[in-house]
Amino acid sequence: MPPESQDLAYLLSHAERRLVERLAAVLTEEGCSVEQWRVLSIAADGEGHPMTEIAECALMPAPSLTKLVDRMVADNLVYRRPDPDDRRRVLLYLSDRGGILHRRTAHRVQAEQSRLLEAIDDHGELTRTLSLLTIALGGKPSTRAGRKAARASSA
Repeated sequence: MPPESQDLAYLLSHAERRLVERLAAVLTEEGCSVEQWRVLSIAADGEGHPMTEIAECALMPAPSLTKLVDRMVADNLVYRRPDPDDRRRVLLYLSDRGGILHRRTAHRVQAEQSRLLEAIDDHGELTRTLSLLTIALGGKPSTRAGRKAARASSA
């Protein structure tokens, strides 16, 4: 099916594949994978997150995430601690080394995304539209822009 198709699933998948390829190229230069970047970005807020939340936000099945996090722990990028409210759960945090990698890559990722959005003269519309589409499909907004879009659509 050609890219000019009106098949929404195809268009979104095609754009996502190309975007992830660009993101992977930027991250590879920093020695980081897309999946690692997603985990680092989630943990960067310093709040500690359970693995189920990270799996959902990182778009990974739990067994794959566990293996990735095990490697990231071994590389001293993240660490696990028991949840103080529920000792049966484990929360994931960013280590100092992971924080350095996240800050270094965040600048490059943001610059690449800004270049892309400037190229299509976006002004935030694409982010809001995709967040609203996610919500319409029964998902949760996962970004600040998504939460703003959700509030705007329910107002």
